[in-house]
Amino acid sequence: MVENLIIIGSGPAGLTAGIYAGRAQLSPLLIAGSAFGGQMALTNEIENYPGFPEAITGQELAQLMQKQAERFGAKVEMDEVTAVDFSVHPFKVKTYTQEYEAKAVIIATGASPRKLGVPGEEEFTGRGVSYCATCDGFFYQNRTVIVVGGGDAAVEEAMFLTKYANKVYLVHRRNRLRAEKVVQERAFKNEKIEWVWDSVVTEIMGEQGVAQVRVKNLKTGEESFLKAEGIFIYIGNVPNTQFLDGQVELNERGYIVTDRQCHTSVPGVFAAGDVQEWVLQQIATAVGSGAMAAMEADKFIAELEGTAYPERTA
Repeated sequence: MVENLIIIGSGPAGLTAGIYAGRAQLSPLLIAGSAFGGQMALTNEIENYPGFPEAITGQELAQLMQKQAERFGAKVEMDEVTAVDFSVHPFKVKTYTQEYEAKAVIIATGASPRKLGVPGEEEFTGRGVSYCATCDGFFYQNRTVIVVGGGDAAVEEAMFLTKYANKVYLVHRRNRLRAEKVVQERAFKNEKIEWVWDSVVTEIMGEQGVAQVRVKNLKTGEESFLKAEGIFIYIGNVPNTQFLDGQVELNERGYIVTDRQCHTSVPGVFAAGDVQEWVLQQIATAVGSGAMAAMEADKFIAELEGTAYPERTA
């Protein structure tokens, strides 16, 4: 059986594509990947997505999106894509358990947290090194932790960690944050957060788990040690495109190159969300591109089948 549309990824872009493609009666197959909901599901409180003035957790929002997509006929498979072949049509999509064929494909695999690449990071991952405060914050009650980064994610998760930890160091390589002003103001008022400016982590140290971190001041060159039981890293993302193996054009940073309508270098293959080169990687922008990709896939399939494509306004 050839699927009309396969959506790879279950973050906000993929789930939105599932909703729109379902409403277009494409019966899309959404292959969720190893982390359902993507980075959205790792966020404790989402308060800047329209329609939720009281905030909502990322996991709750992902579940609501899934329910909505399934309501319109999307099929969700908890599997992970390992390889694709876009040189033939129908396109071939291989997972750990099965091989599929599809008339069109939307890639919405998002991005993963960038690593520091310092000694001790790999060794202590899962034993004090984390990339998800929502997942692991509970284990640091009445302890000291470190957050690395200066964007929205770093600052918001530092504040979240103060619910558990008695002290949170925030280490940032500059002397000013990149986070939204409202987020900054809230964080500066939090007495549990201590700011370590113009600095980078150069080594993570310990025995059975993280015990201390070596920090270097970029302006003075001075090194110091921060004692902490956990370190949470938020220094950006890298796109999840490794499985593509040259099947579509990528830019120098590994993001999929698309036009404004989410078309990739292969007709019939589209990309949406953080896997593209987006200046602003937010749930709202991912949702918009997911909707666009689904509508463009609908057009492609209609043209492929020689049917008229009606103008859609809502």
